[in-house]
Parts: sequence; structure tokens; C-alpha cells
Amino acid sequence: MAYQARGRDPLFDSNMQAAIEKRGKELLGLGLIALGLMVSAMIYSYSPEDPSWLSSTDAPVQNWMGHLGASIAAPLFMIVGMGSWGLAVILLAWGLRFTLHRGDERAAGSLVFAPIWIALAAIYGAGLPVPGGWPHSFGLGGLFGDMMMGSLINLSPFSPETSLNLISLVLGFVIVGFGAFILGFTRSELTLIARFLVVGVIMVYATFMALLGRGASGAVHAAQAMQSRQAERRDAARRQAEETAAFEAEMMGQVPAAPARSQPLVQRAAQPEYETDLAFADPAPEPDMPEAAPKGGFLARMPKLVKRAPQAQPLPEPELYSPQPLAPVAEAPADDRIRAKIADAVKSRVRTAPMVNVPAPAVKSAAAPMYVEEPHPAHSVRSEPPLRAPSAQPMVAAPAVAAPSTLPPVPEMAAAPAVTNFTHVDDDDFGQIDEYARADDDDQMDDSVIAFDDDEDDDYDDYDYAAPAARIAVEPAKPKKVVQTPVRKPTQLSRRAQAEAQPQLRFEEPASEYDLPPLALLMDPAQIERHHLSEEALEENARMLEAVLDDYGVKGEIVSVRPGPVVTMYELEPAPGLKASRVIGLADDIARSMSALSARVSTVPGRSVIGIELPNANREMVALREILGARDYGDGKHKLPLALGKDIGGEAVIANLAKMPHLLIAGTTGSGKSVAINTMILSLLYKLTPDDCRLIMIDPKMLELSVYDGIPHLLSPVVTDPKKAVVALKWVVAEMEERYRKMSKMGVRNIDGYNSRVEDALGRGEMFSRTVQTGFDEETGDPIFETEEFEPKKMPYIVVIVDEMADLMMVAGKEIEACIQRLAQMARASGIHLIMATQRPSVDVITGTIKANFPTRISFQVTSKIDSRTILGEMGAEQLLGMGDMLYMAGGAKITRCHGPFVSDEEVEEIVNHLKAFGPPEYVGGVVDGPDEEKEASIDAVLGLGGNTDGEDALYDQAVAIVLKDRKCSTSYIQRKLAIGYNKAARLVEQMEDQGVVSAANHVGKREILVPEQ
Repeated sequence: MAYQARGRDPLFDSNMQAAIEKRGKELLGLGLIALGLMVSAMIYSYSPEDPSWLSSTDAPVQNWMGHLGASIAAPLFMIVGMGSWGLAVILLAWGLRFTLHRGDERAAGSLVFAPIWIALAAIYGAGLPVPGGWPHSFGLGGLFGDMMMGSLINLSPFSPETSLNLISLVLGFVIVGFGAFILGFTRSELTLIARFLVVGVIMVYATFMALLGRGASGAVHAAQAMQSRQAERRDAARRQAEETAAFEAEMMGQVPAAPARSQPLVQRAAQPEYETDLAFADPAPEPDMPEAAPKGGFLARMPKLVKRAPQAQPLPEPELYSPQPLAPVAEAPADDRIRAKIADAVKSRVRTAPMVNVPAPAVKSAAAPMYVEEPHPAHSVRSEPPLRAPSAQPMVAAPAVAAPSTLPPVPEMAAAPAVTNFTHVDDDDFGQIDEYARADDDDQMDDSVIAFDDDEDDDYDDYDYAAPAARIAVEPAKPKKVVQTPVRKPTQLSRRAQAEAQPQLRFEEPASEYDLPPLALLMDPAQIERHHLSEEALEENARMLEAVLDDYGVKGEIVSVRPGPVVTMYELEPAPGLKASRVIGLADDIARSMSALSARVSTVPGRSVIGIELPNANREMVALREILGARDYGDGKHKLPLALGKDIGGEAVIANLAKMPHLLIAGTTGSGKSVAINTMILSLLYKLTPDDCRLIMIDPKMLELSVYDGIPHLLSPVVTDPKKAVVALKWVVAEMEERYRKMSKMGVRNIDGYNSRVEDALGRGEMFSRTVQTGFDEETGDPIFETEEFEPKKMPYIVVIVDEMADLMMVAGKEIEACIQRLAQMARASGIHLIMATQRPSVDVITGTIKANFPTRISFQVTSKIDSRTILGEMGAEQLLGMGDMLYMAGGAKITRCHGPFVSDEEVEEIVNHLKAFGPPEYVGGVVDGPDEEKEASIDAVLGLGGNTDGEDALYDQAVAIVLKDRKCSTSYIQRKLAIGYNKAARLVEQMEDQGVVSAANHVGKREILVPEQ
């Protein structure tokens, strides 16, 4: 039987479908235009200093599109360079076409070839010369363009220059034509564009010529008017001169004669010695050198890629002095003596006296001597010139007259004075020399180098030194500045700190249930004395550290010095092939050689340098008020902020305990561990109310945390008994399980989602309701549902603080470890977090289980490298300074050195008294008293600490059945039958003995079955 399908009417008619399709294309076009503008902004604002997945840096992002734009622009520029602009052009062009409905049907056939067009643009960009500010080693076409251009040049039979020009010419035409096809232009559109361009050029040319004609006409009229005015002035002056001459002739009774020229010029020309105007001699003509490729060109940038490129001949270095004819002179100092003098000068850190370059008068004739010799003593004492000349006035370095012969250059010493028997020059010349000297007063130095030349070689034997070669005084290159003065920005205060800093007029004290403690209770950071080392002292320490490292065979250079409030980090750039572990192992030797208390050496993450941290002579105290008043703490979004201190550069370090999610602290006595715990507790008290955060403090030492007893944030009194500490931890585990059940009923994933649901319900005045199945109908078999309602109540964060974990592990190690493991693995989502501290970071206290569940750790000063490896996994904590100096390891294993803030006992007591004024805390009885037996057994079963679970009860029943059936009972027999371990089988046998199923073992180890056979 055949069925005939009836055609259904379409949902929309053809007109509606066409309208929807048209609007969709317009939306697509607008989206492409927006994407093209974003890509253009991303490419235009690209900076190689931005952090991306190719490079890691702390510099702020300069890209207009943020981190995402920087991460996309970096690989684009590296691969295709400026060819990435083709992507923006394609997006904008096709966005306009889809928006205007012009040729959008040709998109699929054209955009397929878009990558080829971008690749051709990259190859064309590789042949263009790079601009002066281009920051990369590759050209404008990226790595792909350079590679392809080099391959094409190698395949070409012509010379590299000809091949480059020919390929660029061909690619230019191909890109223009192919680009028109890619962008969807048709012949009619190209014709229209060409006509528009021609008409535009003609109109611009006509306008330009009209404006040029007007300007030329105005200029002609102005020139004619000026010429007429000048002619009138010349006629008036000539008439006045004729009248004056006629009047003088009448008065003197003689005919006026032609005026004679004055004679000073003639007399002046008769003096051929030298000109009074100081001028440099004309430079010698440069030798003809082969013209090399331009510096920014492709051939100069890729000499190894282009195999047939000729090797560019290096240009000769310009000569700094002209060799002079020398007569027999005194013997120059030996090379060994010069090297010894230089070494002594470097060790004594004597700064080189800079030269003063003063232009000399140009010599007009060699016949007149440049100087008048001074009388010399009868016996001239020959001595070496000192390494540092005394202070002298700047003098002239005169150029040479002739250079018929040359001698090997004499090695120069640092800041050595030249010939002191200088010439005598006329007063006029000295006046002009003084004018040049005064022009350089701003750059005047302490010492000067004097260099004169002599035209006569007869008296050279009477001088103390060799004949001076006339040379240009070159200023020595300044050493590279490695000291980076930290630009410490003023701490940006939070809104709360700014409000407390301003005076307030209180007419009536506001009544409130709870107020956060004011910052005025803490020490004012303005009272702290600040110490700053000078740049000269830091530079000297850097050079001394280089010398110390060189003594131990470590080659490298100190490239940066970063002073901080407590330590100063010297960044060492090691020589190629030097292992970082070799430098790290020299930490004790570096500290001894630098006369420092300790030295910490470690690699700097993300950089190729090694950081050497040396303590400052005067360390600064870090105030807690300065960190709590910062904007990152007060106005930040941290749920549980912890003020850890300041880093090496003096910036505040604030961590979020909710993200850690647990913290493990280790440090010896006196390292600042207890003060750090106090600062962490105060960080929570200054930020959170008792409704937001509750605390459980466990202090087996009974001294450190007892001061907080009675504050409203506590869930129980401060626990000092180790046995009660186990009970408290078990209560926390039970609370965690209860919170998970509540969140499961609400269908949320964490405590934040639950609290937001509670706030919404309380705002609407509603109750939480949940529909659950309670059974089945006996008659119909349908399920029966009931609605369960419960009151919405906000769950606060719970922070458990354990001051000394080693004492707890000694009393109940297995139970403590089980509770900590359970909480560390599951308590994050329920809002329960642990802060645990110990002064004995050994492997029996910080076990592998605890380390695996505490990824965030803080280590203060420890006694040995083994303890440092135990807590951090690497060395370095043994080199800390104590008194709050710490190493903070976040979850990603990145270690940061911080300096913890100091808070005194008096400050803690004032804050506690302020909190106690709001009433007694609301304690929860079960925290210390413990739950009932049934609940405790379930908790022990969850922790695996004993108690029978349903699985164990079933296993016991199977064991009893086997014993009653086979009438045999032994540990090994039960182990074989049930395929369980020996310990569990022995426990089942003991349980059967306790319940009277079997008897105790006799002298041979056999047990009797007490239950009769059935």
C-alpha cells in the first residue's frame, strides 16, 4: 500500500525568508567590521615588551586589546610580520560587502585564497628595509617572509641584489592583482575606482596649481614692492652722502677724493702664523670603500641565508691621531709595569679622569713655532707618569702639521697626563680658547689630558716623555649603569584607610552590633626609619661581587642591582655553559667573602639571570598597618586575605587563603613564625565579621594563641589539650560532611553559591524548599513525593589554625594525619581552610601525605638544607635572615622571598580588647566536647580509624558462616577463604572471640567452636 506524503507549507514565505537572510548578512558584516577593527587595534598597538605565551614579563600590557591581544599579536608578528595587516584588511573589506550587500555571494570563492595572499605579503615585506625603531631581528615579513625570500634568492640565477629587486617588483604586481581578487573586486568596480582616482587626482592637481598661482602672484608683488623700497632708500643715502661730501669739501677747501681702504686687514694678512679664530683642520679625505648593503636591508640582515651574497668588507676604524715624526726619546714604561699599574688602579677603584676636548687653532704656516720653549734644568729626571694626574685646567689638543714617518703606538695608561711643557700662545688666542672652555662649564671635569705637538724634533731628548702625538681627546665611555633605583610608588590607600585618615565630627556614636577594628590601633609606618644605600655603594658592591665570583671561577657580569628594604638582589648573567647549580652551591662562600650574614642564590623565574640576595646593613621594619591600609587588601576581592609582608622590591604581598586553599608554615624558634601567624589572624579580623568567618585555634604550647580567647570569631575556646585537638578536628570533618549535604540539596558547587542563594532567599523572605521521594503508593505503585522546607542560614568560612603540629603528631599522629588528609582533600568547596605551623619540619611531622595536600607553603629560617628540602623541595630556607624573612611558595611552585610585617603584643591586646567589647562569642558545644557515640563511630568510619561499616559487617557475617559450616577457625584459614589481608582476618577472629563464637587459643593455637551444630 502506497502512502502519499502531503507537502507542508513553509514556516515563512519567500519575502520573509529573503528579509531574514538579508538581515543576517548585515549582522555578519557588522561583526566582521568590529572584528577587523579589533584586529587593527591589536596590530597597531603591538609591543614586543608585552607579556604573551612567547615571553613572560612583569611589564604592564600596552596592547589596546589587553592580554588576549598581546598573546595573539606576538605570534602573528613573529610568523608573517606586517603581513598580518592583510587579515585586518580582509575582515574590514568583507564586512563592508556583507553590510552593503555588494558582492557578498563571491565570499566563499575568494576567501579560500586569503592565506596565500597574506603569505605573499609577508614575503614582499621581507624585502623592504626595516625602519629605525624595528625591535626584532627578523624583517617586516616575519620569520616566514625571511625564510621564503632567502629561498627565492638562492634559486634565482642572478646576483642577490638583482634577484631581490626583481622578486620584490614581481611580488608587488602579484599582490595588487591577487588582492583585488581576494577582496572581491569585479572589473566594473575596478573601473569605477580607477575613474574616481583619476578625477580626484585631476581635481587635486587643479586646486594645487590654483593655490600655487595665487601664492606666486603675491610673492611677485611683495618682491617688487620691497625692491622699490630698497631703491628709494639707496637713492636717499646716495644723495645724503653727496651732500655731506660737498659740504666737507667746502669746509676743507679741497676736492673730495675716493676714500682709501683701511689698513688693518692688510697688516693682519701679513701675519702668517695662525688665525685668531679657532677652527678644526679639515678632515682627511676618506678612502674609497665598496658600497655595502643598507643596514636595514634583507641582504644585510640575512648574510648566512643568502649563500651567494658577497662578504661585506669591514670599514677601517677612523684614526684617533695622526702619527708624528719622532726623534730618539726616553724609553716608554714596560708592558708589565703598565699592567700592574692598571690592575692597582682597578682594585683601588680610582675613577678615570675624563678628557676635555677643546678645539685648537688652525695652523697657517709651519715656519712660525707654536710655542716658546721654557728653560729646562741641567739634569732632567726621567720618571713614569702617575696613574692619576693632579687637577689641572683644561688645555688645548693641537693638530699635527706633518707626518713623514710613523712609529708603533705607545700603550696608553688610564688618565695619564701628557706633556706638561706646553707652548706659549698669544693673548688673543688664549682669550678665544677661554671662550671655548667657558662654553663647556656644565661638563667641566676634575682632571684634564694635555696634548701638544711640536714642529721641531731637535729638543725631544730634553723632555721627560716621548714625543706627543697630536690626537683628538676622546671622552672615555661611561660604565654601564647596573644599579636600578627602585621607583617606589606611594602606597595606594583603600577607601577605609582614607576615611580613617580624615578627621571626623561625630555628634552621636552610631549604634552597631559589630565594628571592624580601626587601623589606628596599629603602629604608624611613618615612625619607621628608612635606610637607602647610595648608587656608588651599590655599584662598588656589584664590582666586588664580580671579583669574588671570578675568584671562584664563575665568569659572568652583574647586569642589574635591585635594592630592597631588607635584602639587595644582584642579578648575575652567567657566561655560556655555566651551570646554575654551581653558583647556587657557592652561597656560603659568597657570604663569607662579602662579609655578609648569609647569601641566598637562586634562579630568577622567566629570565636567564641568577639572583644573588645579600642582606642590607640596616634592614627596615615592615609595618602591618601599611599593608592593611593598601588598596589591594581593603578594596580587593579576596575572600580570606592574608597580609604576608613585602617582597624584595618593597611591594605588598597579599595572598588569598580561599584560593590556596590550605597553608603549611615551618620555621625554627626565633624565625618569626609566631608573629606571622598573628599577622595572618589580624588580617582576617580586620577584613571579616563573625558572620563571615569563624576561627578554631589549636595551641598545644598554651602561650601564642591564648590571647585571642574570648573574641567573637571563635567557635570554641582556644584548644590547648592535644586530645581535645583531635576531637575538634573530627568535628570539623563532620561539619564539612554536613555542609556538603546542604549544598547538595541546593544544587550548588561551593560555599559562595550557597551563600548567594541564602541572600536571595532572605531578601525575598522565603524558605528553602526541596522535593524528595519518600516512597511508593501501595495501590498504584506511583512514587510519593514530599516537599521539605528548611530555614536559609548563611554558612561562614571556618579557618582552623594549628600553631604547633609536631606536638599533636606525637600524641595522636595517625588520627591527626587522617583528619588533616580528609580536610585538605575535600574542605575547599565547603569553606573550611587550614593554617598549620611547625618548628620541626622533619619527615615524621610533614609526611608525604600532608605535603601532597598542602601545595601552598611558607618557610622561615630553618637549621639545615634537609629541612629546607622537606618544606619547599629545594635549598635556600637555611640562608634566610630570621625575624620574618620567609620564602613563600604558591601552588605553582613559584617561590617568592617576602619580609613579614611586625606586630607587637601590645597591639594584639588592644585589638582583642576592641573585639571583646562587642560581647562574648557564640561557642558551639560539640567542637571540644565531641559528638555522641553513634556519630563519632560514623566519623571514624569515614576517616578509616576504626568502627564497623556496612562492608565490614557483611564481611564478619561471611566469616562466621564459614567457621560454623567448616567447624574450623584460624587466622590463616579465614584469610584464605575470604581473600583478605592477615590483619583484617586477625581482627575478625578476635571479634568472634569477643562475641563468644569461638574460644581462646589453647597451648597449640587451636580454637574450639562454641556454637553447637545445627
